[in-house]
Amino acid sequence: MSEVQKIAVIGAGSWGTALSMVLAKSGAEIILWTPVEAQAKELRETRRSGVLCSDSCLLDQNIFPTSDLESVKDAELFVIVVPSVAMRSVAERLQGLGLRDDAVFVSCTKGIEQDSLKLMTEVLEEYFPGHDIGVLSGPNHAEDICRGLPSATLIGFKDMDRAVWAQRIFTSPIFRVYSSTDIIGMQIGGTVKNVFAIASGLCAGLNLGDNAQAALVTRGLAEMTRIGVARGGLRDTFMGLSGMGDLVVTCYSNHSRNQNVGKSLAAGKSLQETLDAIGMVAEGVPNTLSSYRLARALDVRTPLIDTMYAILYQNKQPLSALTELMSRDLRNELD
Repeated sequence: MSEVQKIAVIGAGSWGTALSMVLAKSGAEIILWTPVEAQAKELRETRRSGVLCSDSCLLDQNIFPTSDLESVKDAELFVIVVPSVAMRSVAERLQGLGLRDDAVFVSCTKGIEQDSLKLMTEVLEEYFPGHDIGVLSGPNHAEDICRGLPSATLIGFKDMDRAVWAQRIFTSPIFRVYSSTDIIGMQIGGTVKNVFAIASGLCAGLNLGDNAQAALVTRGLAEMTRIGVARGGLRDTFMGLSGMGDLVVTCYSNHSRNQNVGKSLAAGKSLQETLDAIGMVAEGVPNTLSSYRLARALDVRTPLIDTMYAILYQNKQPLSALTELMSRDLRNELD
């Protein structure tokens, strides 16, 4: 497999921008695409991302921000970093460009399509059959990566040789990448953990204590694993970076938008007020709906996800939902 000369990062939010900085270390030409020309202009002129707001987060000179989608059509590697609700429309636009036959795709979007319940790689496969399509997922907050702090992540393709190829491209002195072929388990872990991050924020906002948060994370991991295995993922994947690792960082980090959603709800704000105040995508909100629907489709027991669904989509009061959660029938831990 040849070296990559041109990489397209599709999506210039905080995560897309951080990944462009990681990939710039490969020496390839990095096209950082945003649909908003004003954002592209700001990135070109200041070399700084407004969504990251740090003097240390300057773009390397081989990163070229643009809003012209035509400029990515000859890229060898496409790194897709858009909200899950936008994945299908972005894939359709890319398909219309007439990309290279050997173009490779890596989805960095953590979500499940709400109506079809398809994973992001499965949506991409509809538009790019025959192309290698992989996943990058792990405990990676953009803020730490841009500051040059050490991080580790997981990259997966169905073909291990392709996973190793991509692993080398993404790896840098501060970004250690492991490889996998379990792209189903990776995507389930990356999606479902966002639901528990909102729940963790609720725990913190309601001052429920460390014990409650530890119980939430542990039982959340159990639910994540049950859904993932039922969907075809490997159990061991959920003990790794894209499972337990991602769950821990998003449930405990102040960088977590989803945790901040939970804290805002605990303070009595409505969901819409909360999302308006955050001003950025909090994937845990749509992820709660899709995770709930997927659990029902797979006939998997998920009391925590069910509770978060009731709070976000049925206006259930958090304390009332907690009381019902704690008073359920007693069970064996491994049941």
